[in-house]
Amino acid sequence: MKRIYVNEKWCLGCHLCEYYCAFANSGEKDMVKALKGVQINPRIQVEEKDGISFAVSCRHCEEPLCVKGCITGALHLVDGVIEIDKEKCVGCYTCILTCPYGCVMPSDEGVIQKCELCLNNAGGKPACVEHCPNKAIVFEER
Repeated sequence: MKRIYVNEKWCLGCHLCEYYCAFANSGEKDMVKALKGVQINPRIQVEEKDGISFAVSCRHCEEPLCVKGCITGALHLVDGVIEIDKEKCVGCYTCILTCPYGCVMPSDEGVIQKCELCLNNAGGKPACVEHCPNKAIVFEER
């Protein structure tokens, strides 16, 4: 199964992946209208430690602790992708506590959010991968 991988040697720490992620998940067709004057809440986060930048997003684990810990069944595994049923999520945040990578986070809508590989967005390729200027983020099988 294809997953997102980050080569921290190539990451510039520009945060463009975060903006394109927020735009791709905004439902808007115009990036300026979607993001101007808004605090973004992307599903990918650029972390910086000891001068090294790297993007962190859901790893779509084979045995995901977030899915096992979800008390309502809002998180489920479909063809290797961990998806969210926002109608079932009660915002207990058990999944946030159980994710060992910190990739599940609260959303602006009162439930949780995480990377779903842009499956519900047009394009076929995750927005963070498509718009990374240095190609530090890739979507491939390994």
